[in-house]
Amino acid sequence: MEKEENQNSPSAEQIQDTPNETEKTEENLAEENKEETDQEPKEEIKELTPEEKIAELEDKVARTFAEMENQRRRFEKEKDEAFEYGGFAFAKEALNLIDNLERSKNTLENDEALKGSEALNKLIEHLNIIDKDMLTIFKKNNIEPIKAIGEKLDPNLHQAMMEIDDNSKESGTIVQEIQKGFTMKDRLLRPSLVAVSKKKDVKDEPKIKKSEENQEKNDEN
Repeated sequence: MEKEENQNSPSAEQIQDTPNETEKTEENLAEENKEETDQEPKEEIKELTPEEKIAELEDKVARTFAEMENQRRRFEKEKDEAFEYGGFAFAKEALNLIDNLERSKNTLENDEALKGSEALNKLIEHLNIIDKDMLTIFKKNNIEPIKAIGEKLDPNLHQAMMEIDDNSKESGTIVQEIQKGFTMKDRLLRPSLVAVSKKKDVKDEPKIKKSEENQEKNDEN
């Protein structure tokens, strides 16, 4: 009996010689994956021809030169503006001197105690000389007053502060200058503060006349 059992059971050498099914499966999968990978089309890297390389380099050089030219132009513009308008802020502040001078003249001329006096006339004369000299200095530096009286209102140069009824002039005509405006070359230092004319409403005139007549009748009664 023991002999039959020994003959039926596999020996140790036979067990070692039998391949493991799991190992076979893994090897088969690896080989299949390798075959699939080998079969995938490889992306071909296209090499540029000498002519294409030259064209690419020429394009890069052209772009670089264009950028350098733009930078040069910007620099030239900034340099010119710094030279021409370098004193813009100073000129704007200097206008306060003219304003204060004008206010001083008006105050002295409206002083009842000084009106008609010899001292006042001499003082006003000297102030006018100073004002004229300052405007001359401004003009030499391309700072000029804006024309206002009699001109049509220009929003780029004038700022309307009030309207005055005046049928003798076209609507929007400047009839009073409250504060002088100035320009520096083609730039606005400050706008002129002005009053402009407007036409009276003709429809309202009969009503005003009637109200005045009624008032007179009431006063008589």
